[in-house]
Amino acid sequence: MGKRKNNTKENLEVIAKGEQNGDATSCDSLDGVVTSRNHLVAMNEASFSQSDIEKLIVTIRGMQVMMDYDLARVYGVDTKVLNQAVKRNARRFPDTFRFQLTSEEMKELVTNCDRFSILKHSSVSSHVFTEPGVAQLSSVLHSDKAIDTSVKIMNAFVAMRRYLIQNAGILMRISDIERHQMETDEKIDRILDTMEFRSSHLLPEQIFKTGCVWDAWAYVSDLVRSAKKRIVLIDNFVDDRVLSILSKRADGVTATIHSRYHEMFLTDLKKHNEQYPAIEFVQLPHRNHDRFLIIDEKVYLLGASLKDVGTGLCAITEMHANPEMILELLK
Repeated sequence: MGKRKNNTKENLEVIAKGEQNGDATSCDSLDGVVTSRNHLVAMNEASFSQSDIEKLIVTIRGMQVMMDYDLARVYGVDTKVLNQAVKRNARRFPDTFRFQLTSEEMKELVTNCDRFSILKHSSVSSHVFTEPGVAQLSSVLHSDKAIDTSVKIMNAFVAMRRYLIQNAGILMRISDIERHQMETDEKIDRILDTMEFRSSHLLPEQIFKTGCVWDAWAYVSDLVRSAKKRIVLIDNFVDDRVLSILSKRADGVTATIHSRYHEMFLTDLKKHNEQYPAIEFVQLPHRNHDRFLIIDEKVYLLGASLKDVGTGLCAITEMHANPEMILELLK
């Protein structure tokens, strides 16, 4: 039975604030895994606004950061040039300012966030910059544009932080709803597991105590429904109840009854065959002690006549026998 499972990766999450007019965000969190909703509109490097930059701020490992790829676009330089400038000033960028993504984090970003698809075949994981790291960039990228861009980026971080603070209550309620939903899903899964465990199964053998008519009837009915090609019943005593059970078989499944001659039963059989797919009747040449039910290539030994299963203590057992051998012994 299929179930709902959550594979949460707590260290990787993306939060990108959309426009105030309600535009969809480029990436957001889904079970802790980055996903893409819409392609980020292509923008000219010279026209990045503060609002545009806010869309590029993501949350990874619980910190608001920007990818080196996005920062290079905003600054109008090559990503390699940006990282080389940082390497030449490595002491200015401790791990709290700049860190490299793991291969798993990189894979999630590239797979699920459209704008990072260009990094799909990169052999090196990207670096990300925290807010202090972005502020430090202005000291290693010497240009008027770098200074102006740094101001925009810092304002974007401030705006994002203000946005999160202002909406903290809503975000907490959403998180609480998600947590309750996960707990509810787990409870439903446990209930379904219990129902499946306690439900009747087509076991190779079943014993029914006296009075368990419904359980025995349901078990035999499931056996009949499981047939793919044929059903053969060998039973000295049959009546219209047997016809009712065999009527549960699937379309195209043949049914044959080997039994003793009973005029009343043959009358019932004729009426049945006029309305439903025919059941063949074969007269037993002699009385048999045991009763057998053949389902395709399986043989079941019946502890009671099919019409009487459950009325008294009886068992139904799958045998390791060739059905053709049983049919040959009838002759």
